[in-house]
Amino acid sequence: MDAIAVIPARGGSVGLPGKNIRPLQGVPLVARAITAALQAKCLTGVYVTSNDKDILRISEVAGAVGIRRPENLSNSSASSESALLHALDWVVQQGRAMPEYLILLQCTSPFIRSEDIDRVLETMISKSAMSALSVVEDHGFIWHENADGFAEGITHDHGEPRQRRQDMKPRYRENGAIYAMHVPTFLEKKERFCGATVMVPVEGPTVEIDSQDDWDVVEAYMALRKEPVERPEGITKIKAVVTDFDGVHTDDRVTVDQDGRELVTCSRRDGMGLELLRNCGVIMMILSKEANPVVRARAAKLKMPVMNQIDEKLPVLDTWRLEHELNWDEIVFIGNDINDIDCMNACKLSFAPADAHPKALSAATCVLQAEGGKGAIREMCDYLISSKLVG
Repeated sequence: MDAIAVIPARGGSVGLPGKNIRPLQGVPLVARAITAALQAKCLTGVYVTSNDKDILRISEVAGAVGIRRPENLSNSSASSESALLHALDWVVQQGRAMPEYLILLQCTSPFIRSEDIDRVLETMISKSAMSALSVVEDHGFIWHENADGFAEGITHDHGEPRQRRQDMKPRYRENGAIYAMHVPTFLEKKERFCGATVMVPVEGPTVEIDSQDDWDVVEAYMALRKEPVERPEGITKIKAVVTDFDGVHTDDRVTVDQDGRELVTCSRRDGMGLELLRNCGVIMMILSKEANPVVRARAAKLKMPVMNQIDEKLPVLDTWRLEHELNWDEIVFIGNDINDIDCMNACKLSFAPADAHPKALSAATCVLQAEGGKGAIREMCDYLISSKLVG
């Protein structure tokens, strides 16, 4: 089958500004949808349509093709269908044949699964339908206010004895995540429900992120359901940990007083984590581009060797590695910006704080939940210890 996914991700959200690229458990919201789409078996292309250059940049780093959407299709009154039609036209202009099937993914639904994408499309095709949508079973009692101003049941007759859940006919609600369309029919009707439509029930929580409250609920759920730490494949034992400084040990901000002295903020929890690693026999070093004396002062406090004012980090790290007779798969590197990526790629296991640069997030083996200067290093240390990679 020839199917592509299009993810609309407009900039300028009113309810939660910047939500589409805000890291959720370390991964930008739009990147979560992209990852699910890339892992789906049925898709031959994944596209993100946006009017926002940062959304497009992060989407392309995550593996999607970016489509610059015109402003007249990007305001709050523009429909998703208009963005889809523009995207299909753009795809054809690039020389690709018009796909037979189109999947619309909404990145504000953070629990999209690749297997559900496949199932929605496969169900639509197997039932000879023209469109499909993901749904969840819903047993809620919906009301509205009638013309007389009194409550009236919509999904139930409130004047009759209330039905038990098990006696009710199954009802379903859109979960706002996945929609599938037969492209020729969609082009004719210009509506996502462009003909005979099938519902595909999916599992998992149903939250569409439109506000800070929605975000907090999803973040709390993910924290509670965090998967247990698994030992990374192919790594036997970690003997060394090398860290960047700004944005890793610090929150990447600096305070300057009237005399030009710079102050940074670090986490005491990080210091304890590094001490625990040291007690496991791990050797450590700070490798930084920063020239400020605060780097060496913090390194002394942590009892860590430091090399700073380093522009090209990888050759220095390689020399240090050879001096200590280490293999690359015995070294962990944690960095947060583009000048760390070469070192992150050289090491088999690398980490990035949740607020790292998108390219560093993409390069990291593991994206941490904590931000730089706010416990990211401690989280990494706990990971290495709990997964028995050190000691």
